[in-house]
Amino acid sequence: MRWALTGLLLLHGLIHSMGFLKAFGLAELTQLHQPISRPLGVLWLVATVAMLVAAFAVPARWFWIAGTIALVLSQVVIISAWSDAKFGTLANVVVLLAIVYSFAAHGPFSFEAQYLAAVDEGLARPPAVGVVTEQDLENLPAPVQKYLRVTGAIGQPRLSNFKLTWRGRIRGGPTEPWMEFEAEQHNFFGPSPSRLFLLRASRAGLPVDVFHRYVGDAATFRVRLLSIVPMVDAKGPEMNRAETVTLFNDLCFFAPAALIDPAIRWEPKDDRSARAHFTRGPETITAELWFDQKGELVDFSSDDRARRAADGTFVKDHWTTPVREYRAFGPRRVGTRGEARSDSPTGPFAYGEFELQGIEYNLAPSPAPRAEPELRVRVSTSSTAQ
Repeated sequence: MRWALTGLLLLHGLIHSMGFLKAFGLAELTQLHQPISRPLGVLWLVATVAMLVAAFAVPARWFWIAGTIALVLSQVVIISAWSDAKFGTLANVVVLLAIVYSFAAHGPFSFEAQYLAAVDEGLARPPAVGVVTEQDLENLPAPVQKYLRVTGAIGQPRLSNFKLTWRGRIRGGPTEPWMEFEAEQHNFFGPSPSRLFLLRASRAGLPVDVFHRYVGDAATFRVRLLSIVPMVDAKGPEMNRAETVTLFNDLCFFAPAALIDPAIRWEPKDDRSARAHFTRGPETITAELWFDQKGELVDFSSDDRARRAADGTFVKDHWTTPVREYRAFGPRRVGTRGEARSDSPTGPFAYGEFELQGIEYNLAPSPAPRAEPELRVRVSTSSTAQ
């Protein structure tokens, strides 16, 4: 679709140049019967340039701005030579639809805008102070202590936040087809940890946006078709609890240094596992952690999440996230491939497969205006909360 729209805009813009050529007598254009004055010919040229700029702006967040300018100029010159150029309005209808979608996907009311605004608020939080020391590990179970050592947490700054980028595939149930996706995520630590997760893909050829937001007291999970039509708007106690589990899961796998947080109460089990009770606000959830011989965390499970049943109600879920293929990102090591597994009436199944593309820690707010984000993702939906 992107290349088809780019091609349409390029062709539409080049056709507009005919008005300029006729006005200045630079070409014999018998198909244009109406005379075109030189001032109007200049306007045709401006419309041409605007269409070409819009064509190259198709993948950008600001396409809706460039496209709107080009559309207005185009329609003005078309009206000025209506009998010759009226069919150009059909192309402008297609451009208008693309502008509407771009505005919905990237404009000030989009999930993307809400995500980026929440990220900026999170980055403005005071940073954590100090580094992780051996003394910080004294009250942790032995396998958790070993995990922090093998993942490089000792001697590293305490964590304020991280940014993750993903690709993978997801499905809504064990018999549903897989859908590829890309996503971006920011987590923030402190007295009230938060989680922001934006994912994009397509379903039946149509773009869909998914936005998980857990900030303050409420977690939400929203889905929009074509960035406009609401498909899911999940919130409430079940969503808050599910997102608390997911947030703690993120912390365990991607922020081992944060496992010294006093909001976590540990229960030793044996040399390969431990039980944790994590409290965030009014929510306290429990999870089991399993480690391999090297000390790496390889699985996480919790019974404190719920999944949405076919009738729209929430039912208790046994949720696990096996992870493998640890590798270094700077001085820290994290797992890069994993699954999200859930119960279903027919038994456990993997509804998500995730591959970590990049991770950054302790990002600081930028004093400069926000640059064009790298997020170019496709969104998929699932009946199970991410």
